[in-house]
Amino acid sequence: MAHHYYDPADLARFGEIGRNAPDLAKKFFDWYGAVFADGALSAREKSLIALAVAHAVQCPYCIDAYSKDALEKGADLDQMTEAVHVAAAIRGGASLVHGVQMRNQADAIGM
Repeated sequence: MAHHYYDPADLARFGEIGRNAPDLAKKFFDWYGAVFADGALSAREKSLIALAVAHAVQCPYCIDAYSKDALEKGADLDQMTEAVHVAAAIRGGASLVHGVQMRNQADAIGM
């Protein structure tokens, strides 16, 4: 089997990131757990948001984790797919709106 930079088995090793900084890791994981608890948004809604963000930042570990998590929390493929489309629209729009900056530069140099 070919070696790949992304190994799905590494997701289960995420906790090891605190091995050399356990106090910082504990703070992060405590905060992370609190963020994803039910609040003004349900844990399912937060999972769908996380899934969308995972696609926008293109994190394969997060995509795996939040695809599974969203399904476990009762989301369906239609909701998950729609969340991914929202992320894609925001990312695409963000790219396009920077075209104004490009136009400003072209105007500034007299093109």
